[in-house]
Amino acid sequence: MIVGVPKEIKKDEYRVALVPVGVEELTRAGHTVLVEEGAGTGSGISDEEYAGAGAQLAPGPQNIYKRCQLVLKVKEPLGAELGWLSAEQIVFTFFHFAADRELTKAIIKSKIVAIAYETIRDERGGHPLLTPMSEVAGRMSIQEGAKYLEKPMEGRGILLGGVPGVTPANVTILGGGVVGTNAAKVAAGLGAQVTIMDINLDRLRYLDDIMPKNVITLMSNRHNIRERLSETDLLIGAVLIEGARTPVLVTRSDLKLMKPGSVIVDVSIDQGGCIETSRPTTHSDPIYIVDGVVHYCVTNMPGAVGRTSTYALTNVTLPYALEIAGKGFEQAAEENPAIRRGINICQGKVTNKAVADTFALEYQEL
Repeated sequence: MIVGVPKEIKKDEYRVALVPVGVEELTRAGHTVLVEEGAGTGSGISDEEYAGAGAQLAPGPQNIYKRCQLVLKVKEPLGAELGWLSAEQIVFTFFHFAADRELTKAIIKSKIVAIAYETIRDERGGHPLLTPMSEVAGRMSIQEGAKYLEKPMEGRGILLGGVPGVTPANVTILGGGVVGTNAAKVAAGLGAQVTIMDINLDRLRYLDDIMPKNVITLMSNRHNIRERLSETDLLIGAVLIEGARTPVLVTRSDLKLMKPGSVIVDVSIDQGGCIETSRPTTHSDPIYIVDGVVHYCVTNMPGAVGRTSTYALTNVTLPYALEIAGKGFEQAAEENPAIRRGINICQGKVTNKAVADTFALEYQEL
């Protein structure tokens, strides 16, 4: 199979979908790998390293989309990329369809096979390709939140961990999954007072056992969320429902409960966001203010730490890419249920029920 790796064109995206060792593995398996010139620059990987591993360098993206049967990306196809897609081509990337009706329609029209990193689910119920990026985003959410709590950044002027004689910041985390757990670890390590909220009581019991004493757990419901907002300096949105749009847990009217200069970091924005006032932002223009509350809603947070994120992501995507390239998507999906769950749209048909339900589209079982 001919496998292509274009350079990411999303604003402030520095990750790349394949590293040189992946090129070596794919070429050793008999595949041809095309890498766009400069694709790895943001992650500190040179064209010479790719060529040395056996890749053919392409001067631009069009040749990759024209020639390749399997396209490996990090973020969803955008702009001109959508016009270069061809029927039955396999694209393996983060799609997050539920947050983008227009993208969903464009991919249906293209008749490609869209395999989404975020809905690949293993036999234990985990999301192995989403997990490393969730770990990065969870840790970054506290790093960024702490920065924007500073007064020059329009925040309240609070040091997250406080100092002796001065109380630390209160951090509330909506969601106790991978993002929320990693956010809690970092916030607690900096000395903040942390509350993790989730609807799964077993998960809360587990977190209560493993977290330090400055982390408490609380059942997530409308009453408890509203009660916590008045005490919250930094609010982290860390909710995920596989393939579906994130539910809104904090409404516009709830913002009046928060103190001026409080900060929201909505990591859920990739799937639509769990705060009603959230809208996508970029690393170069990351924040805006609504009702005195700072909103940070960058849709590709791990892209800012491209080298760390690239290697963390490709550690887990490569085995699946090898399987899809080696067997073709049909046999790979038949033999591996995790890959089957990853196929969201297949040759014009929506094969992920959550995506179909989000946009009231016809669902076709794969």
